[in-house]
Amino acid sequence: MSADTEAEKLYAAIEESARLVGAPCSREKVRPVLTAFGGSFENAMVVFSVLTGKHHAGQLDYCFTISPDTGDPYARAVASGLTAATDHPVASLLADIHAQGWEITEHFTDCSAVAGFKKIYAHFPRDLQKPAALAALPSMPPAVAHNLGLFARHGLDEVAMTGIDYRSRTVSLYFQFTENNSPPPAALASLLRETGLPAASGPMLEFARTAFRANVTLGWDSPDIARVAFAPPLGPGLDLAAIPAPVEAPLARFAATAPRTYTGDRMNLFAVKWLPTGEFLEICSYYRLPAAYEPVRLMQTRTPHP
Repeated sequence: MSADTEAEKLYAAIEESARLVGAPCSREKVRPVLTAFGGSFENAMVVFSVLTGKHHAGQLDYCFTISPDTGDPYARAVASGLTAATDHPVASLLADIHAQGWEITEHFTDCSAVAGFKKIYAHFPRDLQKPAALAALPSMPPAVAHNLGLFARHGLDEVAMTGIDYRSRTVSLYFQFTENNSPPPAALASLLRETGLPAASGPMLEFARTAFRANVTLGWDSPDIARVAFAPPLGPGLDLAAIPAPVEAPLARFAATAPRTYTGDRMNLFAVKWLPTGEFLEICSYYRLPAAYEPVRLMQTRTPHP
C-alpha cells in the first residue's frame, strides 16, 4: 500500500471518529499533517482522543508516531507550513533535547481534527531523565526549575517523555512510575493542592492511583503548573461502570465503536486531567497499536493494585 493510500485510509478513520463525537473535521488541516509526518503507518501507533465536559464538546484529537525518515520533526513542521517559524524559545526546545544524546526511541505528533498541528513529543522510556536535566536545557521554561522542589516532594523524579505544544507555547513533562511507586490518593490530593488546581474527587483519586505516568504542563509566562494529568495503563475492553465520571453518550459510543485496524479486544486508555477549569476525563481509543509501543510493554509487565 502506498504512503498516500495509507494516509487517505487514516484520514477516513479520523473523519469517522469525529463524526461519532459530533466534531468537525477539516481535510485541509488533517491531510497536510499526515503527508508531512506519515510515511508508512504500518508500524505506527495511532490513537484518537476526546475530553469529557461541555467545554470540550465537539472536539477530537489524534496522535501518531512520526515516521523515522522525517528527520527533525519541528523543522519539517515549519517547512510544511504546519506552524510558523518564531524566535520564541519553544522553537528551539526540541533541538535542545536532541543535543543531549538521550536515547529517543520515537517522536509523536498530536493534532486537532479541525485546527491541525499542535504538538511534538520526544519519547525516551529507556533513558529516563531527572527533572533537573530537563530544567537545565537552555530553552526550557524557567517554570520547570521553579517547580523542581514540588516534583521531588511528590515523587515525580523520572521523565520518560516531553510534549511541546507549539500553539499554546507550553511543555508537558511525562513522569514514569513503576507499579510499586505510583502515588497513593493522599499524595495526589496533596499535589493538586500545592499546584492550586481544583480539588480532586475521591473516585477520581482512586482511579488515578494506578497511573503508570503523570504529566504536568508548564509555560514560559508563569511559574505555575497549568495542568496535571494521571494515566492508568491502557487496557482491553471497555467498562464504563469503572469510569469515575459521567461520560456523555457520544463519547461512550466513540470509545466502543471508533475505527481500529487490529483484531481482538479493543484497547482504550482513560486519563484523569485537572485544569484550572475543573476535573476531566480523557478517553483514548487506539486505531493502530504496534506491539513495540512502550505502554503496551508496560501493560504486560504490571499487575493491578490491590
